[in-house]
Amino acid sequence: MLRIKRVPTIVSNYQKEEGEEVARLGGGCGRNCLNKCCIQGAKLPLYSFKRQNKIVGDRCLAGPESREPPVDFLESLLLGEWEDRMQRGLFRYDVTACETKVIPGDYGFIAQLNEGRHLKKRPTEFRVDKVLQTFDGNKFNFTKVGQEEVLFQFEASVDGEVQFFPSAPVDVENSPSVVAINVSPIEYGHVLLIPRVLECLPQRIDRDSFCLALYMAVEAGNPYFRLGYNSLGAFATINHLHFQAYYLAVPFPIEKAPTKKIATFDGGVMISKLLNYPVRGLVFEGGNTVEELSNTVSDACICLQDNNIPYNVLIADCGRRIFLFPQCYAEKQALGEVNAELLDTQVNPAVWEISGHMVLKRKKDYEEASEENAWRLLAEVSLSEARFEEVNALIFETIACIDNGKGGATHSSEGEIKTEEVDAITSGSQRARVSGTQECIVLQ
Repeated sequence: MLRIKRVPTIVSNYQKEEGEEVARLGGGCGRNCLNKCCIQGAKLPLYSFKRQNKIVGDRCLAGPESREPPVDFLESLLLGEWEDRMQRGLFRYDVTACETKVIPGDYGFIAQLNEGRHLKKRPTEFRVDKVLQTFDGNKFNFTKVGQEEVLFQFEASVDGEVQFFPSAPVDVENSPSVVAINVSPIEYGHVLLIPRVLECLPQRIDRDSFCLALYMAVEAGNPYFRLGYNSLGAFATINHLHFQAYYLAVPFPIEKAPTKKIATFDGGVMISKLLNYPVRGLVFEGGNTVEELSNTVSDACICLQDNNIPYNVLIADCGRRIFLFPQCYAEKQALGEVNAELLDTQVNPAVWEISGHMVLKRKKDYEEASEENAWRLLAEVSLSEARFEEVNALIFETIACIDNGKGGATHSSEGEIKTEEVDAITSGSQRARVSGTQECIVLQ
């Protein structure tokens, strides 16, 4: 049973504003940061996961042949180390003291009053109208955080077995992926997965980074631990590649929403669309291997990025189901099309809000929280039905193009979209950009 330790918190030296004086600790920049000035010769815990060659099991992707891991990934390592950082005062506020409730209604939206996040969260430092932007090392990025905020390195095992090393050298040349605390947390155990941190990648999904995130969900092995991703333009606040994750022991409303199957690809990945939910989105599941599922979703994300369409991603159910939401709230906001009453809440609907965990910044909104209010906000996030179908066309053309050498897609027959309906969706645009440069003709 997971237990939350409620302890007083203070602001860490490493979370003070950039312009404030910091004590020189000797060597590097004096902040003991993750950048190359300080990381040379450093040691951090290392968790090496085993790549899976198939998907089995009812709840999680890991196979029954897996041996007992050397350390419990979720409870002992991730959450245990997270609580240690809480006791050491490395957070901006105590998120475990935030009021939380399930809103009455059919969907069970979750409301949290988090005034500290609104007052102390780092502001956005880039344009919100471009999904792809160049990394700017002069702005805040994760190489500037203190090493004590890092919980562990997270990498694929070189010998095919799960391993844990309490103190392992940091391989600067190969740029480690790390799991670090989110100092402005939304929920218990809120962490950041930062792929290849020293490469200073912009907030842009690629196949390798998404596969890493999916394996983190596999290793956690708990359906209440989810990972999320926000693109630029969809309320990512830092232009340095990262995923978020936290533990919350209630079902998200999005996980209970009905779906309608659209297609199944030869790799075994099935794609459905959400029904009766305020935000239109796609659901990906299945796949003959973890990589098949990961590659299909990441190809869809790359398609959205290359077409400047903001989006959010939720990795749920131990990595078995992945939700993809193209969205337009920031665009509507810029055009003055969002109701002033909704704007006054100052809620930026990113992946967690879209999934049904409403992080509210004013006590008034928390006290008046209702399913109707949550639905009204999220409806503004969603693309129109016509635009959603256009975006689906781009996604399906891209996936079909890449998948064509493996046989393409098949379409279900029982109450699902038929082949001619998918053809109708894609008929408006016969070519789709792949990786921003190549074009691919979709075979009809």
